[in-house]
Amino acid sequence: MKFIKGVVAPLITSVSLFAILPMASAETFKMAVGDAAGGTQWELGHKFKELISDKTAGKTTVDLFPNGQLGNEQDTVNNASMGLLDFSIIAINNVTPFSPSVGLLTMPYVILSAEEAKTLTQGKIGKELIQNTIKDAGVRIVGWAYSGFRVLTNSKRPIESLADLKGLVIRVPRNEIMMSTYQAWGVNPTPMAWSETFTGLQLGVVDGQDNPYMTINAMKFNEVQKYVTNIRYIFSIEPLIISESIFQAQKPAMQAIILEAGKEATDYSYSFLLESEEKIRKSLVAKGMIISTPSNGEKEWIDVATKKVWPKFYNSIGGKVKLDNALATLGRTAN
Repeated sequence: MKFIKGVVAPLITSVSLFAILPMASAETFKMAVGDAAGGTQWELGHKFKELISDKTAGKTTVDLFPNGQLGNEQDTVNNASMGLLDFSIIAINNVTPFSPSVGLLTMPYVILSAEEAKTLTQGKIGKELIQNTIKDAGVRIVGWAYSGFRVLTNSKRPIESLADLKGLVIRVPRNEIMMSTYQAWGVNPTPMAWSETFTGLQLGVVDGQDNPYMTINAMKFNEVQKYVTNIRYIFSIEPLIISESIFQAQKPAMQAIILEAGKEATDYSYSFLLESEEKIRKSLVAKGMIISTPSNGEKEWIDVATKKVWPKFYNSIGGKVKLDNALATLGRTAN
């Protein structure tokens, strides 16, 4: 358990608090980062680290451990829930096994833009999901990384229709909603740990995978993948979590600092995505990747996924009403 020593004046802001606490003890938090340095997970974590240092006048630091050094993403959720790890940044699909209602954010084709991702995570629905995650998993979401749509890559051929998927072996995270989506598209997905994915692609154990352009670039998947298909079935949202027991062990001033830093880092992540994604996409083309877009506005992909996958997971996300509320919030209605 971690504590910041000192007397807290009730009306002093968290930013100025540490300036009058010269006796506060130094503190170092550990943060697991699933991706390699350079992606949106790293950018969120690094900005959070800077903000924590600034807001505590350097008395509290955050050490980042990228590329799964502290275990796979689901392991880090489990470790944080037990108070064995302070922070972790993970793909939203790796929170879902611990708090199923969060699966709302991985339902295919619910989120169709970065703005919609921001609306859901930072509004009433996002706040409800945060409370559910505290209750279900013992971790608190204090920030969000916005990474863009999970586009499909493969080493075999351009993919523009569902028929083109036939025969491909696609790596998919161990997430029931994502696996069911590929199954609905006629693919038998291969669950594979994130730490094994690059090698699996390199050795031809799997032909393809899906991830945002930011992650493809950070993980250097262009070295083992040739073709990209611009699908929009999931917008990749990657929460920054803290162990709830560790959060509750902090003084109120430090809790406020953590929440403030998380909010500011979230805003930074959103801006970083908007400013960087197109540049990264062009850089991947320059490195030899070939990008194609599904025909007819992706209608075939959308129709199959929403009609076959959505109903299977109404119960796990808290009922069809939860999906209806999300769509209404976004100004849409269910098919």
